[in-house]
Amino acid sequence: MPLERLDKILAGSGYYTRSQARSAILAGAVTVDGLPVRRPETKTDRASRIVARGQVIDGAEFVYYMMNKPPDTICATEDGAYPAVTGLLPRHLRARGLFPVGRLDADVTGLLLLTDDGSFAHRVTAPRSEIRKVYEVQTDGSLGTEDVRRLAAGVVLADGTAYRPALLEIDDADLSRAFVTVTEGKYHEVKNLLAACGRRVLAMRRVSVGGLELDGSLAPGGIRPILENEIASIFL
Repeated sequence: MPLERLDKILAGSGYYTRSQARSAILAGAVTVDGLPVRRPETKTDRASRIVARGQVIDGAEFVYYMMNKPPDTICATEDGAYPAVTGLLPRHLRARGLFPVGRLDADVTGLLLLTDDGSFAHRVTAPRSEIRKVYEVQTDGSLGTEDVRRLAAGVVLADGTAYRPALLEIDDADLSRAFVTVTEGKYHEVKNLLAACGRRVLAMRRVSVGGLELDGSLAPGGIRPILENEIASIFL
């Protein structure tokens, strides 16, 4: 792992500006692997244990989080009607510039990935990656085997928009509840697929992306880091 300036690593964590990082180091308030460092230009690697003013600093170049997205929030940076999901993040993660990976409509809840790694985000959202996204839906009426066949064959809307084949799994105990698996992520894809079945979506929640499932312990708006093996599972 290449060595980088300590003040740069500190500033990149989101806890400090570059000038604040320099001041903390010069004041002797920063340790690296338990040893005090007083020179901002000191080189270290990001895997070192860095503590600044008693706070353990995540020096990773990129970070990856999952959120249980609550309703009435948006994935864009600004909107007059709804607050942005990034406003729910701790200050240091907002300072790092975390952004949502893909979009969920304001009324859609569930698994949302956030990162500051653009390459990762592109790989997850690119249609050619064919990463499975699973949504739990509640519709305004019963679904049946003909709807399963319709989605499995692929749907073409009246305006010519074509959707890849999708998997529809209907809840035997509640025929208006189902799980829809898609691999494209086109705008309003799941809602349009079910509209093609003559059904309106009343509620929708994303439950998984690839092999990564929403952590059931996360309250709406809650976040946690995604572990390295979980990141790998997205692409399995």
